[in-house]
Amino acid sequence: MIREAVFRTPKLEINSRFAMTFSLVSINYKHAPLALRERLAIPDAEMSEILDALRSDCGLAELMVVSTCNRVEFYQLQADSGDSSPAVLDWVKRRHAGLERELEECAVALSDQAALMHLFRVGCSLESMVIGEPQILGQVKEGYRAAREHGSVGPYINGLMPKVFHAAKRVRTETGIARFPVSISQVAADLAGQIFDSLTERTVMVIGAGEMAELVIRHLQKAGVRRLLITNRTFANAVALAERFQGDAVRFEHLESNLAAADIVISSTGAQGFIIGEEEARAAQKARKGKPMFFIDIAVPRDVHPDVNELANVYCYDVDDLQAAATANHREREEEAFKAQQIVEEEVKRFLRWREADSVAPVITALRGHFQETGASEVEKTLGRLKHLPESDAAAVRKMVDGLLKKLLHAPSTHLKQLEDVDDRLLHAQAVARAFGLNPEPEGAPSAQESGKGEKVVQYDFGSKGQG
Repeated sequence: MIREAVFRTPKLEINSRFAMTFSLVSINYKHAPLALRERLAIPDAEMSEILDALRSDCGLAELMVVSTCNRVEFYQLQADSGDSSPAVLDWVKRRHAGLERELEECAVALSDQAALMHLFRVGCSLESMVIGEPQILGQVKEGYRAAREHGSVGPYINGLMPKVFHAAKRVRTETGIARFPVSISQVAADLAGQIFDSLTERTVMVIGAGEMAELVIRHLQKAGVRRLLITNRTFANAVALAERFQGDAVRFEHLESNLAAADIVISSTGAQGFIIGEEEARAAQKARKGKPMFFIDIAVPRDVHPDVNELANVYCYDVDDLQAAATANHREREEEAFKAQQIVEEEVKRFLRWREADSVAPVITALRGHFQETGASEVEKTLGRLKHLPESDAAAVRKMVDGLLKKLLHAPSTHLKQLEDVDDRLLHAQAVARAFGLNPEPEGAPSAQESGKGEKVVQYDFGSKGQG
């Protein structure tokens, strides 16, 4: 059975009624292991094929796919009042034969308001592994761009996505959710940035060649560090790492003589004793003439003696210090995430109100079309009997009838749009549609030509109770 909503969905005091159901199927890091997500990831070269096949096979009016290392999500609009999630999941199972059981256990299906809430949270990085990380918004934009260029989205998703992007911008500017680093490597780089006014001209020395050291290097280089010295007991490993990060390899036996050149020292070895003691650090600080020096000791057991931290203008952080800072920052992000969630709820409400205001648009369009077609037909019949009229007079008659129809239609159109109660608005629209024999198409529904199958276009159902 497909999982249903897995996060709290706030109750929004809005009732939405649309003939088509917005829903999604998500396979994400919260429930699916990396091995499964890797199998499901969609290469850019295959996206067009996926959009075509899935939309056609499942009868979808609109479709957008977001594929990242942490999630593969299908956002779809069903061309009737049903929920397309089971059909979409079955399609994914057929595409990935042998993974049926895992997909059944890991897939999350949401519809209507819960699906909207999820998409807004994803775009605002509230569903990310690291809350507040900026990459996901770019990935959502890329999924939308691909769907739009391929023509697999229409009025609904085209109206929805700018609202998602606006919500994400509000979260970034109105909260501090992205201000606090939450990984040890990020915290280390952030602390270095606080100690030094600028990192552009700073030199980093890396002792060891571990994964954590690499992560800190990446963050420091992103922050502006340009010069990198790398040393390791196995010189070949130092050379290999230096080549990867455009640094200079230093032989381990020359560590002490090169220590004074480093503004930032990242130590991550497997040594069982201290590599740098107070004496070595004091000598380096003397050679530096008192300029600040920053030690990031991410080795366990520690590489740098704790007494080093007692020296003037020397700052030393070990794993516990960095982890404590990361934990504190995570709490800060959670507090900011609460503010971000409030923004998301506001924006979802705003979108639903926008959809409600637009829910009678198909009736108004059909009403105007009906009057204009009827008026044009009658004008041409009359002009056919008045062949003696000059063309300028005939044009004046057409213009007069067109203006008359617009004035007659203005009041009922405005009335339908301005009705505040949703139920009243839909009941009035239904009455108008029946009174004039209108057959409006729902926004976003594929035409018979677009569907490629020649089927009859689904009709606008004013009695549908599915939410937008």
